[in-house]
Amino acid sequence: MKENRIRILYIDDEIHNLNAFKASFRRSYEIYTATSAQEGKLLLKEIMVHIIIADQKMPVSTGVEFFNEIKDTLPDPMRILLTGYTDVEDIIDAINKGHIYSYIKKPWDEHELHKTINNAYEIYRTRKQLRKR
Repeated sequence: MKENRIRILYIDDEIHNLNAFKASFRRSYEIYTATSAQEGKLLLKEIMVHIIIADQKMPVSTGVEFFNEIKDTLPDPMRILLTGYTDVEDIIDAINKGHIYSYIKKPWDEHELHKTINNAYEIYRTRKQLRKR
């Protein structure tokens, strides 16, 4: 694990989305993937990530439900909700409860997602530095 790289966990039940994300972003970031919220929770016990990206529509647990479940035990990672659906109620719920930093629509624009990830990481770093002081 390279300490100077942004570590991202991407959770999506569609394997081709995970593969596309990894192919697009692996040169810039350290990427971990999971096909379910449960698998994501297990990975988070082993690795410390800076950013978590989760698909909203997954079987068993939605992205918002996943973020809600981990918010107390893992408050530091920045959260990005990714979805192919425009379910305004889910988005509003996630924002109002403070679970997400940003919402990105599928299919994602690579440049926009890079910018969102880098901005999220800057906030993550700033928060860490402020806590140290």
